[in-house]
Amino acid sequence: MAQVILGGNTVNTYGELPEIGEKAPHFELLKSDLSVGRLKDFEGKRLILNIFPSIDTNTCATSVRTFNERAKKLKNTEVLCISRDLPFAQSRFCASEGLDDVIMLSDFKTGAFGKELGVAIEDGAFEGLLARAIVVVDKDHTIVYTELVPEIGQEPDYKAALNHLM
Repeated sequence: MAQVILGGNTVNTYGELPEIGEKAPHFELLKSDLSVGRLKDFEGKRLILNIFPSIDTNTCATSVRTFNERAKKLKNTEVLCISRDLPFAQSRFCASEGLDDVIMLSDFKTGAFGKELGVAIEDGAFEGLLARAIVVVDKDHTIVYTELVPEIGQEPDYKAALNHLM
């Protein structure tokens, strides 16, 4: 179990992020069109898993915009923005921001993704949501970088994550 800070209070996550060098765990999440998105759909692609509590918060929205803007310059790389928001809320955000190429995925149905990656929040005001975290995987889907952001209201270290793909 890991801990993060939310509004000055310590909250617990379901587990720990996977170790660097491990294979990224299989996932099945809902896309904006309600179809299922799976890790295997991105075979041969490098991935930034941008995991956050809710698209309707400033920091989460900023991380989506920032990662997608910066990752556009990287070849063979996709940013997957993952939360427990309903796919409709994720679509609304992208439409209002004019973001056509963002891949949003939702863990709202089962929460299995958050538990598998150890980022599901177990207590506090955001119980059931996902902690802010970054997982970067190479083209073989081996994990090369992770960050569990210590304060939920804090932005992730974009540079450190992207440096693992340069």
